[in-house]
Amino acid sequence: MFKTSVRYAVAGVIAAILSTAGAQADAIRQTKAPFEDKFRQLEGEDWPAPSDYRNAAGAPGYRYWQQKVDYDISARLDEAGRAITGKGVISYRNNSPDDLPYLWLLLDQNDFKRDSISHMTETVSGDGISLNQIRRAKRFQEWEGGFTIKSVKDAQGRPLKFTVVDSLLRVDLPQAVRANGGETKIAIEWSFPIIETKVIGGRSGYECFTAKDEDGNCIFELSQWFPRLAVYSDYEGWHNKAFLSSGEFTLEFGDYSVALTVPSDHVVSATGELQNAASVLSAAQRDRLAKSRSASEPVYVVTPEEAAAAEKTKATGEKTWVFKAKNVRDFGWATSRKFIWDAIGVRQEDPRAEHPLVMAMSFFPKEARPLWDAYSTKSIAHTLKVYSDFTFAYPYPIAQSVNGPQGGMEYPMIAFNGGRPVKDKKTGALTYTDRAKNGLIGVVIHEVGHNYFPMIVNSDERQWTWMDEGLNTFLQFEAEKQWDAKFPSRRGEPKDIVEYMVSQDQVPLMTQSDSLLQFGANGYAKPATAMVILRETVMGRELFDRAFKEYSNRWRFKHPTPYDFFRTMEESSGVDLDWFWRGWFYTTDHVDIALDKVVQGRISNGDPEKDSATRRADRDKEPASLTVSRNSGQTVVERDPKTRDFYTETDEFLVTENARKKAKTAREELSPEDAEAQAVTDNFYRFTFSNLGGLVSPVILKLDFVEGPSETIRIPAEIWRKNAKTVTWQYVSPRQIKGAELDPMWETADADRGNNVYAGAITPKTLTFGKFPEGTNRMKDADLKIEPGSLATLPATEKKPADVKKDAQ
Repeated sequence: MFKTSVRYAVAGVIAAILSTAGAQADAIRQTKAPFEDKFRQLEGEDWPAPSDYRNAAGAPGYRYWQQKVDYDISARLDEAGRAITGKGVISYRNNSPDDLPYLWLLLDQNDFKRDSISHMTETVSGDGISLNQIRRAKRFQEWEGGFTIKSVKDAQGRPLKFTVVDSLLRVDLPQAVRANGGETKIAIEWSFPIIETKVIGGRSGYECFTAKDEDGNCIFELSQWFPRLAVYSDYEGWHNKAFLSSGEFTLEFGDYSVALTVPSDHVVSATGELQNAASVLSAAQRDRLAKSRSASEPVYVVTPEEAAAAEKTKATGEKTWVFKAKNVRDFGWATSRKFIWDAIGVRQEDPRAEHPLVMAMSFFPKEARPLWDAYSTKSIAHTLKVYSDFTFAYPYPIAQSVNGPQGGMEYPMIAFNGGRPVKDKKTGALTYTDRAKNGLIGVVIHEVGHNYFPMIVNSDERQWTWMDEGLNTFLQFEAEKQWDAKFPSRRGEPKDIVEYMVSQDQVPLMTQSDSLLQFGANGYAKPATAMVILRETVMGRELFDRAFKEYSNRWRFKHPTPYDFFRTMEESSGVDLDWFWRGWFYTTDHVDIALDKVVQGRISNGDPEKDSATRRADRDKEPASLTVSRNSGQTVVERDPKTRDFYTETDEFLVTENARKKAKTAREELSPEDAEAQAVTDNFYRFTFSNLGGLVSPVILKLDFVEGPSETIRIPAEIWRKNAKTVTWQYVSPRQIKGAELDPMWETADADRGNNVYAGAITPKTLTFGKFPEGTNRMKDADLKIEPGSLATLPATEKKPADVKKDAQ
């Protein structure tokens, strides 16, 4: 009874809270006018509520937790059979507040099963087909990938019940893993056929050099090669969404001990530090590796000559390479007898660095020379410096780049990168293009940079692609520009995202990864450009860099969400960015601000003579009526004197004596402050801007003057807070403006440059005070009275039109 009563009482409280929340949401709903609040706060509406696990400032809460998973693995490469067999023991520590009766593991190789969700839901478009599409379709008819799970056992060797669900494996436990520190171990044996990358695609695989003039050897790159524990988090529970090829991997941190058995003439690159160099490297190679730590240029550990000798004969024996890695979320490796290996030690400037010296190393075949000798390892070293400047000291002892079949893929301490010179089919001469060189540098920066995002700042790639690809592409852009100021970066410059921003086939950045359209533009280019604009235009470098580093350090080796990033950037900088997140991340709006009108306002100083002269001068600048100029004959007023009155006989700019007296009296009544204000002779320019793209943005306005230098004014985005469609903004200056331009440095991704330059005439306007209205009844001001049967005429004491015109001249 007590439990039931409490249950209903709690339910009532929850219902009341939800009702109140609904009422609050309704209270800010706009119903009376077409007003759209682009600055409405996301907190409390669109973002999840803060908790003990993730606080309102965007930092891990005081009760934050995450799981720990350690792996002890042995695996063997069957080079001839193109297959991997492996076994391992997984140690799982449950730090969550929940008992876990089962574990979920990722079987991403199952993506290549014929009946996988990924393979079965592939679509095609158009009427054409490529030769590679044909080869791939035929390969799947004769070959099938995916894991074979031989066994799953507990620590005592007893079989455990398991269920394969597409690319996922659920292991049911005889007893739940207890909350708050409970532990369990499971042992798994598995195997799978390695994919041929150029035929099947994917993120790993093999490449064989089997042309008639090639050596017949292969390069193997292995990733997603063992069953890996899925994440169990405070915000989602088990992250057990099937792998559909695009949304990448969310994993737990842990320690790895991995033994890899390969042909004895192979060279292996892998996550972690090599534990048995004396067993797998020659004395000369170990000596060169030691010397590379203090070298000023990369040193060959395995020389081109040694690799060439290994290519000529295939060894029949095997060697086991042993690696250990601490606090990593994954493990990748590559192996081949073709590998040349170079290395250099990179000193970290941060005195807090766990590894003051990091070994930057590259592994590549002779076909990748001389590009890779010249640029790969140096690009690694450059990446570590730039990324660490923006975030934290690189926390691992090794960073590697491997050339093979995969064009670009990342794992802790190791990246698979493409890019080679081109060999002429007739002459055999090697050449490379500028694009190939820059492509290699860029891909090495990007993939090695992924060590920071998401290998260390461990976001959920399958849910939010931009959190790792976008932030990493932003830092890649920064690193490229520090490599060479003229580096042709593909992504990052605001002008380069415009075409995508106005396209129809797009979805907001917050869309789940598998549903993204234009994956590269959405997941990489748009968020990277958003960060550039945030840094250079919205926040400024000092505030942005401070906040970005705060986020990176708060969430290193943890699982951040977008809301942790958004909150940290605001909390650390003191800048309200809800409008920015809403526009760039939650909508598909684009930036298109038009400069519609410029008015040059002058203050009416209360002197009717001067005001009259100003109005006359403005009128005289206007062209005569085209209709009047083409009419012939007299008008009625010209023909009939009786139609003429005071208004036809006097100049419209006539200043009467009464108007002079009123102005004099008004000036005498002014306070000294008001008199000083009325005497201001500056120009009050008024600019009308329209937001045509929907995405609110700072307004960058460049002004050119008749005399003196130009001036650029940076108006914050909050100018749009009362009206997100059109605003008028005022600028005061004694100088005469001759032209105006929006976004002169192309820094806001404005989609239409055609409406950014104001080429029209600047409209003059006299700005009057409510205190001193201009007399509108000139007849009354002239003390005239209308007599019955006659029109009023001008007294002899007043100036005639000719005199007024003469005075004005």
